[in-house]
Amino acid sequence: MGVATRIPEHRFPSPPEPGLTPGEMVARAEAIAPTLVGLQAGTEERTFYGEDVHDQFARAGFYRILVPRRYGGYEFGIDTFMRVTMALTRGCPSTGWMYCLGAAHALAVASLFDERAQDEIFGSGGDFICPATVVPSGTAERTADGGWTLNGTWGYCSGSPYATHFVGHTLVAPEEGGPPEPMMFIAPRSEWTRLDDWGHALGLKGSGSHSIRIENGHIPGHFTLPMHISQVSVTEGTPGRALHGPQYGGGQLSFMVLEDAVLAVGMAQGALDAYEDLMRTRTTPFPPIVLRAEDPDFQFRYGKAAGLIATAEAATLDAIRQWQETCAQGPEAVTKERELRIAAICSEAVGLSWRAVEGYLFPTAGSSAVRHGERVERVWRDMSMFATHAGVSTFLATIAKRELARARFGVE
Repeated sequence: MGVATRIPEHRFPSPPEPGLTPGEMVARAEAIAPTLVGLQAGTEERTFYGEDVHDQFARAGFYRILVPRRYGGYEFGIDTFMRVTMALTRGCPSTGWMYCLGAAHALAVASLFDERAQDEIFGSGGDFICPATVVPSGTAERTADGGWTLNGTWGYCSGSPYATHFVGHTLVAPEEGGPPEPMMFIAPRSEWTRLDDWGHALGLKGSGSHSIRIENGHIPGHFTLPMHISQVSVTEGTPGRALHGPQYGGGQLSFMVLEDAVLAVGMAQGALDAYEDLMRTRTTPFPPIVLRAEDPDFQFRYGKAAGLIATAEAATLDAIRQWQETCAQGPEAVTKERELRIAAICSEAVGLSWRAVEGYLFPTAGSSAVRHGERVERVWRDMSMFATHAGVSTFLATIAKRELARARFGVE
């Protein structure tokens, strides 16, 4: 990675509320989250959250949490971003998913791209929303000016409805010959079209996970990187660490899987909230007929699920702490083994969250509570869909565990 040099901060606008604190940002998310519950049906029907919610998020500053301060962002820690994501997901899984996978990639862009690219990408000082996909697709051809012409369709671009940019991957043949290799690129909104092809999956129907199509889109050469985001090493430093500080030199793989854990915990917390309402308002199906909150069996189910979810949350928050501490220790501390240990924690957090919902809350909520559109039913659908995500079902479930052992024992 090249070392970028700092430029005067005053060249770019300040954030709208320069004195805003991380605690105030999280409090805003926690206040907004309950209002999302009643909007869930409309969000699913629309396939993304509405413009009123989007405007509310923008006014709250949510799209600037991870944007560097020099570009008009708040440059808060990932702990702030993850807590905001968890709160919003607790209110509406689709909304939390769409927000997270749109706003999170400010960190990757501000970490990996050089100063020139960042000045152009973030230079307007506005909100930054950038879905990203990891599966290489489409084609890229060199242009006379050193840029690239892109063509193709990239699926599952969560966060695309209000996006300002898109990060994708394609395969290109090395100049010296050999098999095609991954190339990561960022394309401004002017270069792509969002397709109306989302909403027919089992769950996360309102997550804005539409496909993005690029037809003869042109991007400059400095908007590309010869790498795959999941395999990038930051142990030699990054442009972002030199420009903005330690947080922008952290492990990209471990940051991505932290998103999985936070989303799973937020979804499970929402299911527990719904179950608690049932405990307070519904009676037992068999004698003695009492409120569920007074019944020992329902007490056990609630307590068991609450314990699993609380454990998942505690593990996730500590994994976030580990990620931040590793960044602070220096680039050489961000080893593959450390990244994969964080991934292992995230895998268990996802598993505990799913176990709470699938094993205790959904089966005992009652038939009327799992009709289509009910909150417990919706969370179950959303988590079932989440469980099929390749990052969870393939990477965290198997690959990450093998790779952790290989890293520990030095097995190539």
